[in-house]
Amino acid sequence: MLWSLFYIFIFPGIFFLSTYGLILEYLDRKLYARFQNRVGPPWFQPLADFVKLMGKEGIIPTHADKGMFKVLPAFAMAAVSVVILYVPMWSTNALYAFDGDLIVILYLLTIPTLTFFLAGWYSTSLYATIGAVRTITQLFAYEVPLFMSLLAPAILANTWSLSGVVEFYSNNPWLALANIPGFIVAVIAVQGKLERAPFDIPDAETEIVAGPFTEYSGRFLAIFRMAIDFELIVTSSIIAAVFIPLWSTNLWLGIPIYIAKTIFIIFIMALMRALMARIRIEQMVNFCWKFLAPLAILQILIDIIIKVLV
Repeated sequence: MLWSLFYIFIFPGIFFLSTYGLILEYLDRKLYARFQNRVGPPWFQPLADFVKLMGKEGIIPTHADKGMFKVLPAFAMAAVSVVILYVPMWSTNALYAFDGDLIVILYLLTIPTLTFFLAGWYSTSLYATIGAVRTITQLFAYEVPLFMSLLAPAILANTWSLSGVVEFYSNNPWLALANIPGFIVAVIAVQGKLERAPFDIPDAETEIVAGPFTEYSGRFLAIFRMAIDFELIVTSSIIAAVFIPLWSTNLWLGIPIYIAKTIFIIFIMALMRALMARIRIEQMVNFCWKFLAPLAILQILIDIIIKVLV
């Protein structure tokens, strides 16, 4: 019981996610700035932003659904916090691994995006509603390619457990090379899931202020932003676990390897963010269904053929 509470609240739970999330947010913003030949924020800026928001008054619009407005940030953070318990970090086994946990992970990762949509919808604001509709439209674009890119390696590993997938590729690292197309799809799709450029259509600052979070302020906005930092950790951890089979049986070596892999994923996503301008929502949908989905299907076919031959 005590260990379970430690895992949930300390490591790899909320405390670790909060700390590492702020660190990765800083690295992402710093890399993004350096790629644009800017200095970027100081190391404490993400923490300062969080503390500042927590100290501000949370204003709720008059016509908003006050109950939903308040609980949605907590739902988003809770869903992402649970996922990390099923993701292998410093070894090939997650803390609470079970057969089929990969399906549960993908389900839980959908919940934050749905809360973003509901947050904008129940704000009853024009700008927030537009951002909410863009959020849910974008979900239907990237979700299928993302799911297929993660499920394809599981087909070859012959398991629906994320820990089982990681263990398979740890024992057969050369087969991980066959999943390079899936890695490309996953990184691009996650960029859309996190609503980062060039897929930051829901949060288009010059068009709709802050997307579905236009009416959010104070601690409610702080929790939503922290949930997004949690998502950044979780999604980069999943991609690193599935597609980069580098592990160690030693805890003190395994954690640095995990950190190096996640920072590598953040580097790629920050580079994409800096190189590309925002696209329109229909361009996002067309790109996902015309290019990412066929590439993900190709990945599935490759893994099925290798599974038959090996």
